[in-house]
Amino acid sequence: MTATADVLDEYGDRAAVCLIQFRGFGPAAFSGRIATVRCFEDNVLVRQRVSGPGDGRVLVVDGGGSLRRALLGDNLAALARDNGWAGVVIHGCVRDADALGGIGLGVKALGTNPRPPRKDGAGQIDVSVEFGGIEFTPGALLYADTDGVVVVPD
Repeated sequence: MTATADVLDEYGDRAAVCLIQFRGFGPAAFSGRIATVRCFEDNVLVRQRVSGPGDGRVLVVDGGGSLRRALLGDNLAALARDNGWAGVVIHGCVRDADALGGIGLGVKALGTNPRPPRKDGAGQIDVSVEFGGIEFTPGALLYADTDGVVVVPD
């Protein structure tokens, strides 16, 4: 795994650093090509994505920064791991935080909330999303570790 600091040393200004100070749940370091979901307090599309092959990708979920409902818990994290996802970065909350640490999937999120998500199915997949001062484009490379989250455009 390449450290985010090393990515910045190699790519310089071509690499973008997310300005959000995420909390980590599970392995601290992970990387992969980006796949995206945009949703708000509803995780139907998150479940749909992690139910399919991850192929070592990282799912970036733009949950609008909501702290009112969790978008990922231990069941979906285990499903993502089993389907070959390298990690999940959520601009929103997770739940089952203690269990997430033992699943073996890299997870970064704003925080936790035990309230479950809605199940309406609203949102979009494979669209560019923006938060933390940077754009997350499907197919770009994402590197995450305890120093932060870095994206290198494809």
